[in-house]
Amino acid sequence: PALGLFLFTIARDPLRIIILIAGAFFWLVSLLLSSLIWFIAIKASNPQDELLQKGLLIFGVMFSVLLQEAFRFLYYKLLRKAIEGLVALSEDSCSPISIQQMAYVAGVGFGLMSGAFSTINLLADALGPGTVGIHGDSQLYFLTSAFMTMVMIFLHTFWAILFFHGCEHQRWWEITAVVVMHLAVSGLTFCNPLYIGSLVPSYLLMATAATWAYLLSGGSAQNLRRFLLCK
Repeated sequence: PALGLFLFTIARDPLRIIILIAGAFFWLVSLLLSSLIWFIAIKASNPQDELLQKGLLIFGVMFSVLLQEAFRFLYYKLLRKAIEGLVALSEDSCSPISIQQMAYVAGVGFGLMSGAFSTINLLADALGPGTVGIHGDSQLYFLTSAFMTMVMIFLHTFWAILFFHGCEHQRWWEITAVVVMHLAVSGLTFCNPLYIGSLVPSYLLMATAATWAYLLSGGSAQNLRRFLLCK
């Protein structure tokens, strides 16, 4: 599905490709910084203290989420400046791409880079040694991880639309809602290996974010019905 989004809505437009790559770069920098902080915290702590190590893991995840959202805001500011530059250079004083389209492409960039790193981690685990579930654990680890990766890609896309809309119209509660949802989805992963406890709520949040983003983008029930009926 994520590849389909890229091929059918982004790949044919060079400007969108540039925005997507820049968005992926911003997410990568946020991951690098949060990983550095977590690595320093791990090295400075007692590795024998399991409770402390678990606390540091939770801290690392929450800090990473907040840093990703901070970089999303910085990227919005950068794109805002880019739009002003494009308008100034345009003969008809119009930008070739709207802020809603930029938000969508930036979200896909965040999501694809997030999904790429999740996939790399999965492939690294798949190299072995060992067999999934050999000690009585769930054998659905790779399948559920794939579904979780997909939902995170879509969520980043919808979150970007909501986040940019909130910044554009100074609706700070929309930005807060995005941060809270991101923290909630990331926190749900601590329910694993009880995968139903993380996947089901995550997909419900995805449906909520998708509906919200659709409505903010000018969508309506009538337009959705026409699309489903191919009218």
